[in-house]
Amino acid sequence: MRRSASLRPCAAALAALPFVGGACAPAPEAVIIGEVVAIHDGDTLSVLTGGTTVRVRLACIDAPEQGQAFGSRARQRLAEEAMRRTVRVEVVDHDDYGRTVGRVWADGTLVNLELVRAGLAWHYTHHCPDDRALAAAETEAKTARRGLWAEREPVPPWQWRRRR
Repeated sequence: MRRSASLRPCAAALAALPFVGGACAPAPEAVIIGEVVAIHDGDTLSVLTGGTTVRVRLACIDAPEQGQAFGSRARQRLAEEAMRRTVRVEVVDHDDYGRTVGRVWADGTLVNLELVRAGLAWHYTHHCPDDRALAAAETEAKTARRGLWAEREPVPPWQWRRRR
């Protein structure tokens, strides 16, 4: 994901956004509201809005890839949280693949955070080092040995992709 001007320093983000469990997240550049019509993997979905389908990469997290341990479970959990639901996407960036990158809310729940809390995604500290809510959720999942943290040495997806 490329860093854009929309990824402001933490203090500016906190002033612009509601506090979400202590999160320090980038200010949204736009908001998309629509129905989730496809789940592509554990951290990517498509939203139908105004007759257009928008591919959305969940911001600040990285879920295991398909073919990687817990990849299918992450995809299934994302489907349970969001498929066929009306979601609110707070757009924070666009990545090198043309995807919209954002925080996805379904029924008042921040889906990005729920996947980390369930142990089905990593807090992607490379892109969001100051997100305290995601850091706390990951620590909680590790301590409880939930999801991928039940494995002895889980391999982060960015390392798994590099090895392939």
